[in-house]
Amino acid sequence: MRAAEIRECGRPPAVAERKPPVPGDGEVLVDVLAAPITPLDLLCATGTSYFGTPATPYVPGVQGVGTAGGRTVWFPSPAGMAPGDGSMAEAAAVPESSLVELPEGADPVQVAALGLSAVAAHMALVWRGELSAGEQVVVLGAGGVVGQAAVQLARTAGARRVIASARSPQARERAARAGADAVVPLDTADAAELARRFADAADGPVDLVLDPLFGAPAAAAARVLRPGGRLVNLGSSADETCPIESSTIRGKSLRLLGYTNNELSAAQRASSVAFIAAEAAAGRLAVAHETAPLEDAAAAWRRQRDGRAEGRIVLTPRPAG
Repeated sequence: MRAAEIRECGRPPAVAERKPPVPGDGEVLVDVLAAPITPLDLLCATGTSYFGTPATPYVPGVQGVGTAGGRTVWFPSPAGMAPGDGSMAEAAAVPESSLVELPEGADPVQVAALGLSAVAAHMALVWRGELSAGEQVVVLGAGGVVGQAAVQLARTAGARRVIASARSPQARERAARAGADAVVPLDTADAAELARRFADAADGPVDLVLDPLFGAPAAAAARVLRPGGRLVNLGSSADETCPIESSTIRGKSLRLLGYTNNELSAAQRASSVAFIAAEAAAGRLAVAHETAPLEDAAAAWRRQRDGRAEGRIVLTPRPAG
């Protein structure tokens, strides 16, 4: 079979012939239809992640969509985080217990593009952030996959107003297409100025901030939260530190909450993936993405890594149809 291999950490994968994987006890062979190139894949392949340096060569791909036993399924993989191979191949050996069957009508590529990023948006909003119908939400970094999904999922959960923010014009356009009521530019690191922009875009105090950025944007968004408001942080794309004032936290009795997909149980993750796939199949959830054949994995990897892609790139080892 054909597979993408990370042969040296820090370099893009090379496509090569490999023997098909042999399923072990409790595993099944999945014919892969779609394998997204995610930030976690890129990080693990540098050899500098907190998971340590992976043994090479290995097949990257921490998630994918394929077919097994006549079913279309989503599946996770520990590739890059633990020994073993991932989804960027024509086939993958996967524990049967980790498969999530997709509903009829779900597009494998769209589900792959959403994947665990949409799980993070969904669970950070409704589980960790306890979003209730009628609340007002700010989504930081809304041009990325997490942010685009969060804008749409907040609306699905009953938010009355969703304010998005993003840095580049292209990212702001993606946030607008996702259905945000207003889009705030993040073209300055001046937290006071950003706070003024959020206040102008909001219809009164904000209930919940979804924050994959941290840094000045998070500090600014915290200033427009209502007393007892919540900020859920699930990333640090802007900065590892945040200039939020103690008086802002104490004066409003804010709740600053951390989120990671790693704290989800297998059942929670599977339930969220199934919900996301159903929303996608119903036409209520989609994110900007591109496709590339497996043979172009190296070029696609570079484009995703360098921020030159229009959304998430999904490799198609065995295109459907």
